[in-house]
Amino acid sequence: MKVVLLEDLPGKGKAGEIKEVSKGYARNFLLPRGLALVATPTVIKQVESRLEKEKLEESIDRDKLVELAQQIEGREIRFKARMGAGERLFGSITAADVAEELSQAVGSVIDKKKIDIEKSLRKTGSYEVAVKLASDINPQITVVIEEEKEKGKETEEKAEKKAEKKKEKGEETKKKAEKKAEKKKEKEKKEEEKD
Repeated sequence: MKVVLLEDLPGKGKAGEIKEVSKGYARNFLLPRGLALVATPTVIKQVESRLEKEKLEESIDRDKLVELAQQIEGREIRFKARMGAGERLFGSITAADVAEELSQAVGSVIDKKKIDIEKSLRKTGSYEVAVKLASDINPQITVVIEEEKEKGKETEEKAEKKAEKKKEKGEETKKKAEKKAEKKKEKEKKEEEKD
């Protein structure tokens, strides 16, 4: 039976290829899982047009990634952290922290999974970190961790913002709890009315 592969299958072929496979393999595995379609002239044309669209979108995405890589390459991200004993930080600088700072610096969202840090950074100093945007696009950034000398206005503002957020979250959870209680009371009233 001839089928058109919709996805790359190791050992069988790549998406868009027309392959001759056994009927049982096609009916029981490929077709139910949406990995292939029976090869008819209309299906072949549809798959070819879909693959062309995907290649075009991929090239556009790739251009955007290359542009983003040029913006990121060589950037220096600075963190100020409180120090503990033995030049170790209280806490650590994680990939999420680096991604957040880099996103703010560049102006576009960068996922924490794309930041290539083997372990969280726990000491002061300068670290070279790769950002994996694609398999072959890996711009390098420098992460500098400095000791926080004294509490300035910035840290106080951050602490105030965190306190406000906690307060807002507390109010939200309180409202949710009140709504649940109201719904429960309404249910109980309806059940009493039924009885």
